[in-house]
Amino acid sequence: MELRTLRYFVAVAEELHFGRAATRLHMSQPPLSRAIKQLEADVGSLLFVRSPTGVTLTPVGSVLLDEARALLDHADRVRLRMSAAAGVATITIGILGDATDPGVARMAAAYRRSRPGIDIRIRDTDLTDPTCGLRAGMVDVALTRAPFDETALTVRTLRTDPVGVVLRADDPLTRRDGLRLAELSDRRWFQFPQGTDPIWQSYWNGGRPREGPVVRAVQECLQAVLWNGTVGLAPLGHDLPAQLAVVPLIDMPPSRVVAVWNDCDTNPLIRSFIEIATTAYRH
Repeated sequence: MELRTLRYFVAVAEELHFGRAATRLHMSQPPLSRAIKQLEADVGSLLFVRSPTGVTLTPVGSVLLDEARALLDHADRVRLRMSAAAGVATITIGILGDATDPGVARMAAAYRRSRPGIDIRIRDTDLTDPTCGLRAGMVDVALTRAPFDETALTVRTLRTDPVGVVLRADDPLTRRDGLRLAELSDRRWFQFPQGTDPIWQSYWNGGRPREGPVVRAVQECLQAVLWNGTVGLAPLGHDLPAQLAVVPLIDMPPSRVVAVWNDCDTNPLIRSFIEIATTAYRH
């Protein structure tokens, strides 16, 4: 069994849905399904009972889930010990499509000054996974935005930003100093793909179901506004193309910039990262 396949299996077992697991792993569903079927062939038994609404673990699958988690945890510990023995310590940071945030630049400079011997790997992710691959084991810590499902995660708030609605610059509503969500009820909004964290989706949809084009990245959101007249929400204080404008939302709760890591992860590099991030984002 390959560790990658076991990570796929754990994702499906925790999500109990192939579509959600594929979204979490940032891959399409067909290769995920093929990998699980091959794993079942290797094991010689079904791991999941499939249904139109999702999957449930078989008794064999439940046993494998416990063992797979233990194996993956052990593999992570081996990787850290080998890195330490080689004199190379590595931390992988996930960033949610917000690399222009000045807080990220300050954080990077501060971390390089205080931890010059650390090998830093960056994983830039799209808007479909607010944890940046954290649950799938792709990153050690994520710089992202809340809210989302925080189960088994530790979340440290670094900053809060007011939120506005992004509109075409020629939209009559851009002449307003502020808007309420109810004033946008008849507009089309951009959507995230099926399987995206529902708490995250609800927040960026203003707390209610919406209709509109599906997007995965910040640039796709902006293009949806530009080409389709779609409205969407965005933190204030970010540069926009001249053809777009943002109007503050009076009744929208602020967006929290957060650092997130797995509850069970005792990697000391994460603790030092969080300390430096907390200081960098205060300024």
